[in-house]
Amino acid sequence: MNTLSGKVAVVAGATRGAGRAIAVSLGEKGATVYCTGRSTREQQSDMNRPETIEETAELVTASGGCGIAVRTDHTNEQEVQALFERIQQEQGGVLDIMVNDVWGGDPLTEWGATFWEHSLADGLRIQRQAVHSHMITSYYAAPLLKASPSGLLIEVTDGWDYRYRGNLYYSLAKISVIHLAQAMASDFRDAGVTSVAATPGFLRSEAMLDHFGVTADNWRDGVAIEPHFAQSETPYLLGRGLAAFACDPQRMEWSGKVLTSWDLSERYNIADADGARPHWGRYAKEIGVFDPS
Repeated sequence: MNTLSGKVAVVAGATRGAGRAIAVSLGEKGATVYCTGRSTREQQSDMNRPETIEETAELVTASGGCGIAVRTDHTNEQEVQALFERIQQEQGGVLDIMVNDVWGGDPLTEWGATFWEHSLADGLRIQRQAVHSHMITSYYAAPLLKASPSGLLIEVTDGWDYRYRGNLYYSLAKISVIHLAQAMASDFRDAGVTSVAATPGFLRSEAMLDHFGVTADNWRDGVAIEPHFAQSETPYLLGRGLAAFACDPQRMEWSGKVLTSWDLSERYNIADADGARPHWGRYAKEIGVFDPS
């Protein structure tokens, strides 16, 4: 059935980017979505960005779901535990979809620096924010996911394999969550919970638009700065693809694997928010960056 009505989801890191798009896309299918993160209207996180979890929750509700904003620092075990205790009380002890999209590593990553030149403190903090947070969250989500007849855990990452991503600390974080998805798929197998990793292509997020000095309306002006930006995608290509995947009764067949936004787009016949159908994997292969096969 192409609906998530009656299903309960948590999107950790729902403030912006892929997390926000995934939350809203689940809402479009009718899900109740707990939108968590550290940026609220009353208190900004150290990312110092304008987006908030309240805005995301409102977008979820406006899309047809039920959005619930809960400020949570996912590196803080007590806050994470309290989040899932609340969900257990409010939702009868069942969680159907868990999305781990906590990141926060952009201002900490020193591109072009070797691992010994890079700030060790910032490198270790990346692991805390982008890997440990996922482990803490999954630990407390697991009992509720197992109580669902069709639990689904999604680890959002960058890339689909184990190759080096140009910065040791960034690379370690993004590869680690792929392995988390694979390892949890093995542990969850007898419990009937599907666990996957998922990646977008060149993501046209709010932060990336700001980086190129463009908006969602004139984003193509950024191609003059970075030609590959022409093949970028909005966060909704991944978001709507994952929402369709969540509705797929055969999704357990993919447990332990890495899903890409372009493969999901083709599998479920999904266009991006602007109607385009970008395929980062095919493009990157054509220009010889890598072979995604």
